Amino acid sequence: MGSDCFSEEFLLTNPTGSRLYHSYGERLPIVDYHCHLEAREICENREFKDLGEMWLAHDHYKWRAMRTFGISEEYITGTKSYYEKFLKFAQIMPYLAGNPLYIWCALELNRYFDIEEPLGPDNAEDIYRRTNQRIRELHMTPGWCLEQSGVELLSTTEDPADSLEYHMKIKENAVLKTRILTAFRPDRAFYCERKTFPDYMKILSQAAGQEIVDFSSMMGALEQRLAFFAEFGTTVSDNGIAHIAWEEYTEAQAEDIFQKAAAGEQLSEVEINRYKSAFLIEMAKLYKKYHFVMQLHIGTYLDANHRKVQEIGQSTGFDCVDDSTSVKSVGRILNRLTELDQLPKTILYPLNPAQMEPFAVLAAGFCDGTVRGKVQLGAPWWFNDQPFGIMRQFGGAGNLYPLSLSVGMLTDSRSFLSYPRHELYRRCLCSYLGELVERGEYFSDEKYLKEIIEGICYRNVKEYFGW
Repeated sequence: MGSDCFSEEFLLTNPTGSRLYHSYGERLPIVDYHCHLEAREICENREFKDLGEMWLAHDHYKWRAMRTFGISEEYITGTKSYYEKFLKFAQIMPYLAGNPLYIWCALELNRYFDIEEPLGPDNAEDIYRRTNQRIRELHMTPGWCLEQSGVELLSTTEDPADSLEYHMKIKENAVLKTRILTAFRPDRAFYCERKTFPDYMKILSQAAGQEIVDFSSMMGALEQRLAFFAEFGTTVSDNGIAHIAWEEYTEAQAEDIFQKAAAGEQLSEVEINRYKSAFLIEMAKLYKKYHFVMQLHIGTYLDANHRKVQEIGQSTGFDCVDDSTSVKSVGRILNRLTELDQLPKTILYPLNPAQMEPFAVLAAGFCDGTVRGKVQLGAPWWFNDQPFGIMRQFGGAGNLYPLSLSVGMLTDSRSFLSYPRHELYRRCLCSYLGELVERGEYFSDEKYLKEIIEGICYRNVKEYFGW
């Protein structure tokens, strides 16, 4: 029988891995280069009401799990209080064996509230009371969570039209110890087929202070906004390409398609792909010009449950994994940029685990002699950011692309309590390296293992993004 409380050796499955983690990985600062925390909440830095709010206000992972147990939506995104929502979530916790929510929540209770026993319906009231008392005593705020987690730097994600008002206020706040940057995410200009595209062109035009009348002037407006983000200090872009099939295009065709999209006309599949191909090439040129890293998040099946998305909204737990974007299409984009000598540093994030290894091979094929890991496979994200997905990527993709060059883990999260995900990643990494040592597959001096761990968990990301 296992222990009935939290163990500090979880996931450390071998003595060497345990020693590597506790010696080198455990206490490194966190650089969270991609998340969806809200700058407004960081800026306002108000004390949280209760654990229900901290856990359930934005977390679609928990929402999805609760729905699978048949819990009514009023206890998920509905009108019930966070106290009532918390009690409902606590009821399913003992039944989440093998689900990352179980260990994430256990880690969060332990790291932020010193609670070692597992949460369940029998002790939910007591844990709710104890966590509330700690929130009040320690004045838990977003800033407190970041400091407690050892977050040295984090990057939120903002639309090009965002004023960065809250980021500027944060920058003026000398109290917050974590450096806050943002990523430039031009998805609303990328998805030309959406009904919102014409209205977004007006929003972007106003933000850039210049009229948008064609594809060229749209790119000019995006460059103006990218330069604004660059002045703020960021070097991060983020591009969600749920689906693209590379399609050759001419400038005239791109202009033609833009005019139809801006007028709200329906586009053919070929036109959509031509526009998106042109858009990514032109954006990549700008990223190269302004020394931004191009992150490509590939293979999401967005809004799968149309009825629920209409009732509740987007990004509420109804997105899925897709395989319609081929490795070859992304390769054509990288190849065209290489031919133009315009390929920026690029991180590929395939959401489909079956594509991890093919994309690792693709990334290696576009590295050159200019930058370490110029094109690389990103951290296992979203549905893959749990011990099984992390170890699968180490064992699979690591065979095909040097793991030691990775820029490491990110949270991709909307929760201020999500930073133990970095700890999970580090435990998995050290356990994986320890297994290699104990199987006799790695026998170089331990100083190299120390460099690898410190590089992946901290140093590589700062060098790669120029921080």
